[in-house]
Amino acid sequence: MTADLFQADADRLTAISLWQPYASAIPLGLKAIETRHWKTRHRGEIAIHAARKWDGENRPFASIEHTLGRLPAPLPLGAIVAVATLVDIRPTDELKLSVSAIERLYGNYEPGRYGWMLENVRPLREPVGCIGRQSLWTLDAEVTAAVRAQLS
Repeated sequence: MTADLFQADADRLTAISLWQPYASAIPLGLKAIETRHWKTRHRGEIAIHAARKWDGENRPFASIEHTLGRLPAPLPLGAIVAVATLVDIRPTDELKLSVSAIERLYGNYEPGRYGWMLENVRPLREPVGCIGRQSLWTLDAEVTAAVRAQLS
């Protein structure tokens, strides 16, 4: 039984919470680089969590993006929306001149920041509700199972 619990724990997904509309921009293919002021050693699968908190300053931006047809409405909150593979982290100074205008809209490329390079983004058919956290965090076993069920 202990071995089963250890295996279940090892299979749990690492996650990161993003405010909307940034979380939904990833599975929609608008954003392949998450910009942060910090870096991590983590590489591999990472669950994309849409935080329950909505960044009020970005409501006009999200409204414009919805009007342009790039974002659906309403956007999910407090849920895992996708799983991606974090393949690399690079300084934004190296990236800012080579990213598309849309990618720049959805990131902060100021000096001293880092671009988390995401590939193999797999949107979930239905968001999986859960409480997020700051920094990187680990999904509980039940949420991981619900997410993995949609990926298979």
